[in-house]
Parts: sequence; structure tokens; C-alpha cells
Amino acid sequence: MSERLSVLVTGFGPFPGAPFNPTMPLVKRLTELRRPAFDDVKLTSHIFKVTYDAVDRELPELIARVRPRVLLMFGLASRTAHLRIETRARNAVTTLVADAGRRRARKGSIVDGADATMFGPHTAKLLRAALMTGIDARASRDAGSYLCNYLSWRAIEAADKTDGLQLAAFVHVPLIPRQGTSLRKGTERITLEDLVDAGEALLMEMVKLARRPA
Repeated sequence: MSERLSVLVTGFGPFPGAPFNPTMPLVKRLTELRRPAFDDVKLTSHIFKVTYDAVDRELPELIARVRPRVLLMFGLASRTAHLRIETRARNAVTTLVADAGRRRARKGSIVDGADATMFGPHTAKLLRAALMTGIDARASRDAGSYLCNYLSWRAIEAADKTDGLQLAAFVHVPLIPRQGTSLRKGTERITLEDLVDAGEALLMEMVKLARRPA
């Protein structure tokens, strides 16, 4: 029997200004999916604490332990009402906003003298897969300058350096209502079920791409 395809799906916990992070229930739901297409797929979930130290410490450990061929990451963009498929990571980090551990970055770049790094052409296929579910999804060239962009940068670095990791992608999701709560009146928002449907489509597409011969 061939080795199962290892897929790592990640989200983030709460952070200052966002006591509820919808990526937590989303990642849980996605890694609990039972579909024939996932019969030979090992789905592993992880929730990062919103700190630079957590990303730097845990991402390499996860890659070494889980040995994923696919890495699908989710983060919250609370001021955006649609799904964002990030196409690149900027060499930028904010020095103005502290992370959840109250640490501020000391300089405005992640590494010295580097340009933005690209996820790759598969992001166009992911966008099409998400749109097929009916969700409002768009490509994005700006993952911000906080932990989502920082994780994206480190993931692309890992994909470039790690033989086993074939595909990495980062998806920003909008804020959704928590159970028993609602957002401001007159605002039509994406629901958790919408995110799960789109997330499943993204997973399916990434698994399909990873299985293709090189």
C-alpha cells in the first residue's frame, strides 16, 4: 500500500482585537471531513498562537513530525467581507502592533534585502475551486504585515527548502457571526458553512494537484 498523502491544515487562535477567530472551528471541521477522496489522506490540524515565537518554533517542528506534502493555512481578515486567496508573502512586518504575547517586531522586514515571495501558479486553481462553491472569493497580493503574512513567508521558505512539502497556500477568511450572535444590522456575511464548503473545495484541489506526477 502506498504511503498516505499527509496534509497539514492550520489556523490561528484569538489575538488582540479579535477574541473570536473563525479559523479555529473551520480547521476543526475540515480535518474531521470523511470523504472517499480523503480515504488515503492523513489530515492533521494545528492552531498557532498568534505570536512570532510560536510560528518560528512550531512550524519547523510540525513539518518534521507530520511531513506534509500539502500545507493549507487559514487566517482572519476581519475587515474583509470575502475570502482571499493569497498569492504571495510580503517581506514586511509591522512594528506598531504587538502579537498576542505582547512582542513587537524590531524592524519592518522579515529578512534583509529580499522581495516578496510567491506561493505559485496553483493559487489560480485554488481561486477557481473556491468560486465554484458560490462563495465570494478573490485573489490577493497583500497578506498584510502581521502574523498571517509572517506565517506565509515562513511557509514559502519551508516549501523551497523541504523536499517533501510540495504545495503551500494561505487563505484569509472574513469574520463570521458566532453561534447565538449577529454582526451589525444590514450586513450580509459569509457563514461558517460557506467557509467549510469552500475549504473542502480547496483541500480537494490541493490533494489533486499533489497527486499529479511531477
